[in-house]
Amino acid sequence: MRFVSTRIAAGLCGGMVLAMSVPASAAVDAKLLEMLKANGSISPAQYAELQAELSKDQQAQQQAVSQQVKKEDLSAFEKKVAWASKTQFKGDVRVRQETVKIDGESNNGADKNRQRIRARLGAYSEINPQVDTGIRIATGGGDDARSTNQDLNGYFDKKQIWLDQAYIDFHPKAVENLHLIGGKMVQPWVSMGDVIWDSDINPEGLAATYKYPLGGKTELFGSAGYYTLKDNVDGEGVQFSHDLRLYAGQLGARFAPTDNLKVTLGGSLYTYDNGSDSRCPTTGAVTTPCALAVNGNSTSDFRLYEGFGQIDISGLPVPLTLYGQYVLNNGTSSDQDTAWLTGFKTRLYVFNLDYNYRDVQRNAVVGAFTDSDFANGTTGSRGHKFKVGYDIDKNFAVGATYYMADADYASRTQTDAKTNTLQLDVEAKF
Repeated sequence: MRFVSTRIAAGLCGGMVLAMSVPASAAVDAKLLEMLKANGSISPAQYAELQAELSKDQQAQQQAVSQQVKKEDLSAFEKKVAWASKTQFKGDVRVRQETVKIDGESNNGADKNRQRIRARLGAYSEINPQVDTGIRIATGGGDDARSTNQDLNGYFDKKQIWLDQAYIDFHPKAVENLHLIGGKMVQPWVSMGDVIWDSDINPEGLAATYKYPLGGKTELFGSAGYYTLKDNVDGEGVQFSHDLRLYAGQLGARFAPTDNLKVTLGGSLYTYDNGSDSRCPTTGAVTTPCALAVNGNSTSDFRLYEGFGQIDISGLPVPLTLYGQYVLNNGTSSDQDTAWLTGFKTRLYVFNLDYNYRDVQRNAVVGAFTDSDFANGTTGSRGHKFKVGYDIDKNFAVGATYYMADADYASRTQTDAKTNTLQLDVEAKF
């Protein structure tokens, strides 16, 4: 500290003033104060006052040193746990009562009256400003890509946990809104219905997504992806040409003609290579799904063209969303090659409502990936979906969903059968 003040300067001679005009340690300042007292340069009152000031300065210095040490220690600790501040944990638990009724089905057939649970837990972290990663585990009664539900059955046995997501998302600063994703990922494309893709499916491969703002309330969006479904599907080699592959591409736009109107329009292409070699094995391990052409399909050739749209309308007594999709399988010679869905969403008082109607011809979409709940998860079906939800509290809700369908291939034993499904859910998120 600099032991200089107006009071001290008044009590010092010229030499002393010069000596005290330079910085000194607290010990030196204390010794100098004693010398001033001894030679009578300051009065007892001045001595007491200066000693009090010196003591205060010493305490302030010690406190500053202590704070600096704590700051350095905290900085080192923060560096060690920096990842934690950039990591989010998200999850949900759902308990479901499900009843499936297929007309004409025997009691021990595809009819179901069961209780199910779903539990998912994910960790999503920012590795650096350009890289994110995500890992999620989930329940499931098997390796079915379309379901993370687990039946409450088996004498209280432990339930299976599967790797549901594991991906790296690179979004370079040099190209804003570009994401390059690799691994088992969230569906990178926009969906306005579940005719093509069950919402539980997480594709595996490489994908790129991009958004381009055009100014105002308009933006373009798009995605492209390469996904391997089965290595060496034809058994003739290890080259990529022998793999069952999916190429996906999508382009669309979002715009707002008015403050109360938002519109989303787009189109998609999903094309499969070597689909004709995709079939369920007769021996050995069998996965779910085990082939593309299942659940009602009679073709293995798929090249799907999709058009989709959504209109969000505000300013009405209740908010209203209209949505729909149309699908054509241009890869098959079958005349049962189209599917469409149209519906609406709204909120009435405290209830969230969702309704849609769909008509899915037998070979319009891939039976392995279409919605697993509608028509017992089969193509060649048409009918209604009614869903109502109620938020009891933050992140805690109940809901009911009813599927009323006519299914051409409802089960292995029943064709042209009414297939109705009721789901009652309680869900908590965190």
